[in-house]
Amino acid sequence: MYAYLKGEITYRSPAFITLEVNGIGFHVNIPLSTYTAIEGKERTTIYTHLIVKEDSHTLYGFATQTERAMFVLLIGVTGVGATTAQLILSSMTVDEVRAAVIGEQAHVLQRVKGIGAKTAKQIILDLKNKLAKEAPDAGAILLPSIDNTVREEALSALISLGFNRIAVQKALNSAMKDNPALTRVEDLIKMALKALAV
Repeated sequence: MYAYLKGEITYRSPAFITLEVNGIGFHVNIPLSTYTAIEGKERTTIYTHLIVKEDSHTLYGFATQTERAMFVLLIGVTGVGATTAQLILSSMTVDEVRAAVIGEQAHVLQRVKGIGAKTAKQIILDLKNKLAKEAPDAGAILLPSIDNTVREEALSALISLGFNRIAVQKALNSAMKDNPALTRVEDLIKMALKALAV
C-alpha cells in the first residue's frame, strides 16, 4: 500500500521512528541497521511494508529497498513473524543473512535471539533457492566465526565502561568483519575501542 515515506524525523529510537509527512506523524518500526543509517539525519526516505491484522495496522520501515525485500522474504517463512524478521535484520546485514541461508549455516541464524534450530532450518529451507537465484555467489562469503559468547562478553564489558550500546554494537560488528579470526574477548574489545575512539 505504501511504497515509501519521505519526511521529517520527529522522534527516533532503536526500535521505531516517528516520521512526519505533510503534517501526519507515522509510527514506523525499524531494525537497528536503519536506525544507524539515519543517524544524524533530520529528513529521510523510509521504504515501508504495511502489515494488516484484525486488530492492528503496523508499518515497518527500512533504509534500503534491499533490506525491505529481505524482510518480506523472512516474514513469508513459516514461524517467522514481523518482530522476529526485524530482530534478524537488527542482528545481521542483508548480505550476512543471504550468505547464512545459501551456505546452510543454521548456527549463524541461531545467534539471533529467539531463533531456534527448527526456525533456522525452516528459513534455509524456504529461502535458499530464492536467494541463490538473486546472488549465486553469496554462499562464498565468509561469515565471522567469532563465538557469540565472546561477542556478548565484549558488548557487556564496553557498555559497563559507559559506551553507548548502539555504538558498541557497530564497533563490534566492524571488528568481527575485519578480523574473523579473533577468538579472545580482550582482542575483540581492543579492536572495538579503536573504532569507538575514531
